[in-house]
Amino acid sequence: MRGAKSAKWVAGAAIIALAATACGGGDSDDSSKASKEKGKPAGYVSIDVGEPQKPLIPADTNESLGSYVIQSIFTQLLDFDADGNIVYTNAESVKSTDNKTWTVKLKAGWKFHDGTPVTSESYIKAWNWYANVKNAQQNAFWFEDIKGYEDVHPEKGDPKATEMSGLKAVDDTTFTIELNKPVPYYEYKLGYTTFAPLPEVFYKDTKAFGQAPVGNGPYVFEKWDHKKLIQVKANPDYQGPNKAKNKGVLFKNYATVEAAYQDLLSGNLDMIRQVGPKDLPKYKADLGDRAIDEPYAAIQSLVPTFYSKTFKDIDPKVLQGLSMGIDRDTITKTVLNGTRKPATSFTPPGVAGNQDLGTDVFKFDPAKAKQLVKEGGGVPENKIWIQYNADGGHKEWVTAVCESIRNSTGVDCVPDAKPDFQTDLEARDNDQVKSMYRGGWVADYPLNVNFMRELYGSTAEANNGRFSDKEVDAAFKKGDNAASLDESIKAYQDAEKLVLEKMPAIPLWEYKTNGGYSKSVDNVTTDFHGDYNITEVTVTK
Repeated sequence: MRGAKSAKWVAGAAIIALAATACGGGDSDDSSKASKEKGKPAGYVSIDVGEPQKPLIPADTNESLGSYVIQSIFTQLLDFDADGNIVYTNAESVKSTDNKTWTVKLKAGWKFHDGTPVTSESYIKAWNWYANVKNAQQNAFWFEDIKGYEDVHPEKGDPKATEMSGLKAVDDTTFTIELNKPVPYYEYKLGYTTFAPLPEVFYKDTKAFGQAPVGNGPYVFEKWDHKKLIQVKANPDYQGPNKAKNKGVLFKNYATVEAAYQDLLSGNLDMIRQVGPKDLPKYKADLGDRAIDEPYAAIQSLVPTFYSKTFKDIDPKVLQGLSMGIDRDTITKTVLNGTRKPATSFTPPGVAGNQDLGTDVFKFDPAKAKQLVKEGGGVPENKIWIQYNADGGHKEWVTAVCESIRNSTGVDCVPDAKPDFQTDLEARDNDQVKSMYRGGWVADYPLNVNFMRELYGSTAEANNGRFSDKEVDAAFKKGDNAASLDESIKAYQDAEKLVLEKMPAIPLWEYKTNGGYSKSVDNVTTDFHGDYNITEVTVTK
């Protein structure tokens, strides 16, 4: 999900939806029609962000669309700058002498949008609610390090308690977090939006709150016209470092990026997150210096579903063979117009611990690919499906990947399109993927841990392939309980080498933000997870 805007994600976590394909075109001069965007209040900016999968509750959002909105409305204890360094937002400090008990001091005077104060209890009560198994939050897993988590979130049955014993308020602006065991990187995790606080009004009607949230962030919720747009206005009383420099934001939903790109060119949209494959060859000519071409901390992959008939009890050799049957170099240079770089590991550049695994598993070798598939016992029925969202600009490259696999290995490969990202995610969540899905993960925090534990740990919520391996879990635990941050990162590098042997996913390529903006806005930049720094965007005169 988005990685540091709160992280996920944002993601949380976050799961990437590359925006949809576009065949659009148009003269770049059309973008001079600024300020004519229908329904946009003066001083507001607009961006193509589709319908969130879930209600707008921080711990129930681990995909990029909902994350964009959550990040605008809520602020957690800390965030990250463009280089992935920690920046305190609602926290004055987060400290520990033993990596097990962490003391959080809040900045005084912060308020929720309804005027009520943000206190230690605002965090403690929210985290207890998020973690409680009865509340079925997607990101409950993120709280499992805290002492007493198993009491509120048992593997089976009802919770034994409503509060985690590891959370204690010292005063209104100070609280402590006691973990089950030392975790040297724990402070980084607190940058993920799922750790945002909640106001008391949330508990009066949680369902209604998810449709009209009250946060403590740089923007105040205004309206949600489902599958059309979400509108937020700048919070004049916001005290964080990322105070809005515009008057508000319209998150606009488009059925395809084709439509979004055309609206950008005609001045009816200010920012587009990703240009679709068909327009990649021309978008820089269309937009000039308003084109965005920036790498960020994310990885595109293919994720087998280990509950499916295709991959249940599969030999990892088969997956390694399928990986070697993909001509990443050609696909990234042609179909993706040179905007992606073939992966050399399960983690992207931009996160601590990224390494080149030095393996042939990610290199195109048709003969070796066919040999490994055969040695591993082959694929049941000799056929695989790759699920993807049709509104996300993925059709062209998924088709190319399937052709490469088919030609290299003899295994039939079929693209399996879902109409939109929501439908795609629901199929993953409900274990309804035929055999494999298009996975994309953007850093929630800038450590290699985030691309290991949150994706391939047996209890990880984002582990939609349902991969489970005791050796891998043990390797992750070794990293979690290392004596220092550096040792933790090193342990996760070792764990990644074991992950390569097990193949819970097939990394494809590293991401870039290939988007752009119209002449009606300025100061458009991206953060290390590839999201636009919305609060920094200004409206041109």
